[in-house]
Amino acid sequence: MSSYIISQYFKKGAEVEISSNDLGFRGSWYAGIVVRPPQNDKSKKVLVEYKTLMKSESSTKRLREEVELVQLRPASPPEKRLKFKFSEEVDAWYSDGWWEGIVTELLGDDKYAVFFRGTKEQLHFRARELRLHREWVYGKWVPPLVQQASDDQPPRCNQNDSLTAEKFEHIFIPGTAVEVHSCDEGFEGAWFSATVVKDLNNEKYLIEYQTIYDDKEDTKLLREEVDSRQLRPRPPDIGIVDRFEVHEQVEAMYDGVWWVGVISKVRKNGKYSVFFKAADEILKFELSDLRVHQEWINGKWVIAPKEIKRKVTKI
Repeated sequence: MSSYIISQYFKKGAEVEISSNDLGFRGSWYAGIVVRPPQNDKSKKVLVEYKTLMKSESSTKRLREEVELVQLRPASPPEKRLKFKFSEEVDAWYSDGWWEGIVTELLGDDKYAVFFRGTKEQLHFRARELRLHREWVYGKWVPPLVQQASDDQPPRCNQNDSLTAEKFEHIFIPGTAVEVHSCDEGFEGAWFSATVVKDLNNEKYLIEYQTIYDDKEDTKLLREEVDSRQLRPRPPDIGIVDRFEVHEQVEAMYDGVWWVGVISKVRKNGKYSVFFKAADEILKFELSDLRVHQEWINGKWVIAPKEIKRKVTKI
């Protein structure tokens, strides 16, 4: 980082945002001010005072901390946007700081579901609690590359709206093994195994389910036309897991379908209780009926670490 940038943006009294390398705080940015800038061009240490974090839970004094220069960036420019799009990278105001996430669901004109890769959580936020995620690169704010449809287009079943049409055509060729998300009520969090039969163009595909039979012909597998955003590739095999922990997200095989849930209890003899939020139901499963939950985001499979309970203050 050049001495010009340091002197211009990180002088005494400058408004900054501070990141942390502490476990449970990665991907977060906290507002603060510079108390003591680097003492010379070779120094990498900056003394900062947080605006929203206290020295302890019972203290009324703001936390001061010496951090590395690379943990700082200027205060983010004001956010004027009132609407965000599916799969758009955002910062969400949570636990007294801004946390990096991705919009995974549009819940209305002013409410969004945001997924945090670092903690494997999905939480709901109002538009005023979000801002466009930007990177501070060589003294400039850089917004993320966004490839989205027009705001005028009506919302679709968009659980997997994370690829461009060109990538869909490349991945979902006839014969590709995929998993299909249903838009029907009561099937939230369910993924059905299927095979792509035909590319119908306009981001539509004819697929054949592997475990669902046609009502008209009991011996014939059901074929259905689906939107590309309902599809994801078959998750990669990441090996056998010895055990799962409470609060860990998993996918459970039930009636030939993979359902996303959360471990609510570790039982005896290798059995688990799994809570399914959409159905508000807890069911028991063998370890062999569970697999690691993976997210298909921006054309990549993401396996985040186990959920970590965040602290509000740093001591």
